[in-house]
Amino acid sequence: MKKMIFGLFFLLCPCWIVLGQQNEQQKRFDILSGKPVRLVFEDNFRHAWSEKWYLDGEKARIIQKDGRLEMYAGERAYVDADHLVLWTKEEFKGNLKIEYDFTRLDSSRYYCVNILYIQAQGAGRKPFVKDIFKWNELRKVPRMSTYFNNMDTYHISYAVTGVVSENKPEYIRARRYMPQWEKGLEGTNLKPEYLNTGLFKIGVTYHLTFIKYETDLYMNVKGDGQDKTFYFDASPFPRINKGRIGLRQMYTRNSRYANFRVYQLDK
Repeated sequence: MKKMIFGLFFLLCPCWIVLGQQNEQQKRFDILSGKPVRLVFEDNFRHAWSEKWYLDGEKARIIQKDGRLEMYAGERAYVDADHLVLWTKEEFKGNLKIEYDFTRLDSSRYYCVNILYIQAQGAGRKPFVKDIFKWNELRKVPRMSTYFNNMDTYHISYAVTGVVSENKPEYIRARRYMPQWEKGLEGTNLKPEYLNTGLFKIGVTYHLTFIKYETDLYMNVKGDGQDKTFYFDASPFPRINKGRIGLRQMYTRNSRYANFRVYQLDK
């Protein structure tokens, strides 16, 4: 009887399904991580950040010290001018592996996020041409809608400020911006999403590794005794094969970055 009950529990309990999915994601991530790579971009932040990066957002503060880059968004919540995005001056083609060390510095109580943009290009219509650096002036105020309405890019949001009192969870999510749909963020979310991950404690450094391979996106987080891999399926959307990489912080968000590298993966 006990064996029968245990067997029924094993079959019905969704935790076994989730565990199996996580193991499979980790296996696929490990296989891709083992593929031959070529280093195509590196910044140890010991030289002026402006040599390799361009900043959207006039209210941002950037401080370099001891091989680390600290970025401070504006202090005013719900003010578009207080966002920031740091863009690589280089564009990157094909399958990519992106990694860096990340430390959350703020204790913001507002429901806002950090975002990695992968291979961003403009929508291709004037004035939002493919080369996003040709319309930098339009992003002096880096409001979110300027990006998701006018760029083709992948977006992974993390280190989200959860607000328990408002029942707003911390999460990791991904999107594929589709400006040609002219529907804003509607229908751009990639599946699955991950709620209440328990990651990104204030002052704790995590090593982040992102892999974009064809239409699969992976994010691996190591730190604070944890090693978690997250997967997103972008196959329902058109592929993206070229563009810049960007680091977004919404208002009130402060973060530290180090050891930033981009690799090109072989097929």
